[in-house]
Amino acid sequence: MTIWKQLFNLFLVAFIGITTFMSHAAHASDSVTLYTPYTRISVPPGESVDYSIDVINNSKEVQNKEIFISGIPRGWKYSLKSGGWSISQIAVLPGERKSLSLKVDVPYQVNKGSYRFKVMAGDSISLPLVITVSEKGTYETEFSTNQPNMQGSSTSTFTFTTTLKNRTAEQQLYALLADATRGWNVTFKADYKPVTSVEMGANTTKDITIEINPPVQIEAGTYKIPVMARTNATTANVELEVVITGSFNMELTTPTGLLSTEITAGDEKHLDLVVKNTGSSILNGINFSATAPSNWTVVFEPKKIDNLQPGKEGQVSATIKADKRAIPGDYVTNLEARTPETTSKALFRISVETPMLWGWIGVLIIIIALGSVYYLFGKYGRR
Repeated sequence: MTIWKQLFNLFLVAFIGITTFMSHAAHASDSVTLYTPYTRISVPPGESVDYSIDVINNSKEVQNKEIFISGIPRGWKYSLKSGGWSISQIAVLPGERKSLSLKVDVPYQVNKGSYRFKVMAGDSISLPLVITVSEKGTYETEFSTNQPNMQGSSTSTFTFTTTLKNRTAEQQLYALLADATRGWNVTFKADYKPVTSVEMGANTTKDITIEINPPVQIEAGTYKIPVMARTNATTANVELEVVITGSFNMELTTPTGLLSTEITAGDEKHLDLVVKNTGSSILNGINFSATAPSNWTVVFEPKKIDNLQPGKEGQVSATIKADKRAIPGDYVTNLEARTPETTSKALFRISVETPMLWGWIGVLIIIIALGSVYYLFGKYGRR
C-alpha cells in the first residue's frame, strides 16, 4: 500500500510540474504580440511596401525577442529598422510596445499573384503578411502614345504626346531618336524644352512631346515615323503615323515674271498669264477676277480652269481696257486666281500714256500758233 501511495504521489508531482511548465510556456508565448493594421496589400511590380509593426509586451517581465523575416520570396529585398537602426533583436518593457519599420521592395521581374511571408518574434510568435502583385512585371522600358495617327496638310505641324516609362531598377539616360527620311523634321520636347536625351530614375515616368514637320512638297499619302528611346541596356520603340492630305498652293504670274506694262488711255492691253500649282494636291475650279481702276475693264480667257495637277501650269490671258479719259500716270490692277482652298494675287503696275491723236493735235496747234505769229509779224511788222 505504501508503494502504491508513493507511486501516486510521484505521479501527482510529475503531473503538476508538466502542467505548470506548459502553462508557463503558453503564458510566455502569449506575452508578446506583433501588430500591423495592413496585412494584405496590392501593388504593381517595382513598388516598395512600408509596414509599421508594433511589438507589444503583455507580460509583467521584460521580453527580449529575436526579430526576423521568414518565407520572403527569393530575389525580394527588405530592411527591418527601429529608431533608425537595422535590428535583429528587440527588448520591450512590461506593458509597453516598440515600433518596427519594415520595407519590402517588390522586384520588377515578378509574376502576378499573392506572396506570403511572416515577421517572427522568437520561434513561436509570428505576424503573417501578404503582398499581392497586380500584374506581371518586366525589366524593360515602355514607350507609348494614346494617339499614334494624325492627319493634315504638308504645311501642318503634327504634335504627338508620348509617355516614356523606365521600368528598370536603375537610373537610365535615354537617347531620343527618329527614323525619318530626308526632309522631315522631328523635334523631341521634355518639360516644354527641345531635347535629344532624357535622364530618368528607376520606376519613373516622363511625358515626351514629339513635333513632326513634313517636307512642304511631299505628296499626299500615309507615312510612318518610328521613334525610339535607347540606352546601352534597354530600348523602347513607338511608331507614329502621319497622313498627308496634300497642300493647296498656287502662283499667278507672267511667263517672264514681269508685273508691269504700258497702255494708252482708251486702248486695250493683252496680258499672258501663268497659273502654277505649287502644292501637292489637285486644284479644282480655278476662277479669275480683277480689281481695276474706275471705268476700266478686265476680261479673262478662259474664265475658269477646271483642274490643275500638282507641279503643272495653266495658261490664261487677261485683256485690260483703260478708261479713255484716264489721265497719264501709273495705275495698279489686282489680278486674282482663287479656289475654295487657296488664292494667289498678281499686282500689275500699268502706265497710262496720251493717245497719238492728241499728240498730233498738239503738234497741229503748235504749227497753227507759229503760223499765226509768222503771218501777223509779216503783215504788221513793216508798219
